[in-house]
Amino acid sequence: MAPVATSIEATATRNVQTLKDENSKVFNPFYSPAIADDGDESYVHAQYKPFFPSLSWPPLEEIQVTERGLSADPEKKSLLSAANKVKHYTPTIGTELSGIDLRQLSDSQKDELALLVAERGVVFFRDQKIDIHEQLELARHFGPLHKHATTPIPKAGIEEAHVVYNDHSRRPDPVSFSKLELWHSDVSYEIQPPSVTSLKVITGPEYGGDTLWASGYALYSGLSPGFQKYLEGLKAIHSAVAQAEGARAAGLPVRRQEIETVHPVVRVHPATGWKSVYVNPGFTRRIVGIPKAESDAILSFLFHQIAENVDNQVRFQWEPNSIAFWDNRVVVHSATFDFWPATRHALRATPHGEKPTSVEDYERQTGKVANDRQLEIWKQQGLESQVNGKTSNSKARGYND
Repeated sequence: MAPVATSIEATATRNVQTLKDENSKVFNPFYSPAIADDGDESYVHAQYKPFFPSLSWPPLEEIQVTERGLSADPEKKSLLSAANKVKHYTPTIGTELSGIDLRQLSDSQKDELALLVAERGVVFFRDQKIDIHEQLELARHFGPLHKHATTPIPKAGIEEAHVVYNDHSRRPDPVSFSKLELWHSDVSYEIQPPSVTSLKVITGPEYGGDTLWASGYALYSGLSPGFQKYLEGLKAIHSAVAQAEGARAAGLPVRRQEIETVHPVVRVHPATGWKSVYVNPGFTRRIVGIPKAESDAILSFLFHQIAENVDNQVRFQWEPNSIAFWDNRVVVHSATFDFWPATRHALRATPHGEKPTSVEDYERQTGKVANDRQLEIWKQQGLESQVNGKTSNSKARGYND
């Protein structure tokens, strides 16, 4: 006898279908930017609220970029002497400069800023009156500006400005993403991903909405020599597909056809010559040329090191008119979504850098040896025993905080 559907079975089927329907409507906000707008046109920065123009842009082609950090005074005397205070946040990453007006920087100071950002990963300034047009002009000193294919631009219509905006009209849904997934290097899937990127917060909560950065230099330095060498020979796929599909799922235009690009897993910064791990949870999909299980294991390990190794991280508490400059080539970052229902509004300028250069290509093209940042710093400090691996006089220590 054929089975007969009971009302209990029918209810269960409907519940399953309901869950499927609800799940299909959940979009990861990292890939699906919301048209979140409380409609308040009296808001002082209403002209910079998010706008999604329906435009069609051609594919990006390789362009010439001049690395400004190579022209800088290695001691950065012009920039640092203009500061009232230089504050390093951690030994590894993050520096704040006080008493400098970014609108008044000379070209030599801009070059030195590029080198400082390359060395420290991210540099912070507070109480800056620089507006978005001046911010974009400063960014052009570091390279041609990137225009994002899916994220919003200001309502004022500045295509090269990237808008970060959240208010009470949409609360982030933790069902749709994990915190690890939010770590990323901006648009790393591009042929020439960004270099010295800046973000200025123009409206922010009293507290919350911090950003964290993690050093790719430090991630590399913390690996065993054998694993470092292995990673130096690998390449990985960085993909724009999820971001484009997320925009379409949210009913938003995709202004440039999505691409996938292969970049070295370890790249070398052209100004410092230091090696940096160059993968991120947001856009790196798999390592090419090795078994998928091996790729998955390696990327999972590296992603968790990015998110969990606090020694490699710095956290910045924003204030209105604070601005951060970071080098997307050697750091990854993640925002915190702990400030709802407050408004957080920021504007980003994003210059293109060079095509990511592998250790092998860097050494072949320049005739220089690519270095481990931590070993170079130890050399400068006279700690040759650490550099040469002669640690017989050192003892293991514990943590007693």
